[in-house]
Amino acid sequence: MENQQLNALFSRYLANKCSEEDISVLFQYFNTDRESELHPLVLAAMEAPDAVGSDERLQQVADSAYSIIINTIRESQVVQQNPVPVVFIRRRNIWRGVAAAASVIIILASGAFLYNSKSKQAPVTQPSVVAAAPQNLEPGGNKAILVLSNGKRINLNNAKNGELAKEDQAIIRKTADGQVIYEASAPAEQQPAAIAYNVLSTPRGGKYDLTLSDGTKVWLNAASSIRYPSVFAGSSRSVEITGEVYFEVAHDASKPFTVSVAGQKIEVLGTHFNINAYSDEPAIKTTLLEGSVRISNGTSSAVLQPGHQAVVHADQRIIINKDADVEEAMAWHEGLFKFQEADIKTVMRQLSRWYDVEVSYEGEVPKRVFSGKIYRNITALKVADVLSYKQIHFRIEGRKIIVMP
Repeated sequence: MENQQLNALFSRYLANKCSEEDISVLFQYFNTDRESELHPLVLAAMEAPDAVGSDERLQQVADSAYSIIINTIRESQVVQQNPVPVVFIRRRNIWRGVAAAASVIIILASGAFLYNSKSKQAPVTQPSVVAAAPQNLEPGGNKAILVLSNGKRINLNNAKNGELAKEDQAIIRKTADGQVIYEASAPAEQQPAAIAYNVLSTPRGGKYDLTLSDGTKVWLNAASSIRYPSVFAGSSRSVEITGEVYFEVAHDASKPFTVSVAGQKIEVLGTHFNINAYSDEPAIKTTLLEGSVRISNGTSSAVLQPGHQAVVHADQRIIINKDADVEEAMAWHEGLFKFQEADIKTVMRQLSRWYDVEVSYEGEVPKRVFSGKIYRNITALKVADVLSYKQIHFRIEGRKIIVMP
């Protein structure tokens, strides 16, 4: 996004003419998700329109924010001398402005301004994004296929809400908010004659939520799958997954819950954890939020505590990170991409899966890293605008993203 376009966006916002997508881009640009903070930030940025994207602009925004603080403090001192109630209401608004402006300085000082301090190259003058064959490249959404034990495939994209099917002792329902729920139709002690396995899978650009018959909640990211019984029989609960899945396991001490993934087994009783096991990622990462889990892979095992992350590379060694970035691991579940000094290929792998696009590289892969958050509900072109501020440039041709030096 060029400076002229950015300033036009600022102007639309100040005129109260922004769409929801425009607001999302502004939130990304200023690294805030609070509408109350956005107005003073935009005003400050407008004071330096020719330096958008540069280090000088960051300093000017900080200086402008400091001026806002000084001016509002002076104004508040005058307000304090006036006891009229309506003025006190205005005084509260003044101090909201002080807090918002102060947050700008704090954000800039802490480096949390969605800013890559390791990329100091001068901004390029060429457009960062070129759409040779215009495509909306909308973000992913609720898309999945459910395969029943008899081989029947149900496309959940266009299946009607309500009862989808019956599998042995379970009724399968689709809800209006994009979930599949299994409801046991017989007492738990009544064992089915045979275990009926179902598979729920999401495509690239898809996600879906699932509640198993025992009450365990499951969230599938793009290009992921889970194989599970329609009802859990016997003394254990076992499922198999691919891709990335977040679990909130229903507690049942008499039936341990086991997840099998790429040669690993994760054993739990009741807990919250995320597994990232995409085949194109360099390692399988299991991040624990609550409870405890044991991970084993035939050669070694380890127990995780909350806040820990198990990382398993191709050599099968289990490495425990006791200070894991849980927020980064769970960002997808919260509707975000979150990167912490991630290289460009790491960024592009996530974009490729979520927007269902092919990624290629033109020339040498840029040696830059990116830190920050991006909402997952905006188009790929808007993501390109955000990344271009950090000197990460690409063009879009049909459903292909080409990363440029």
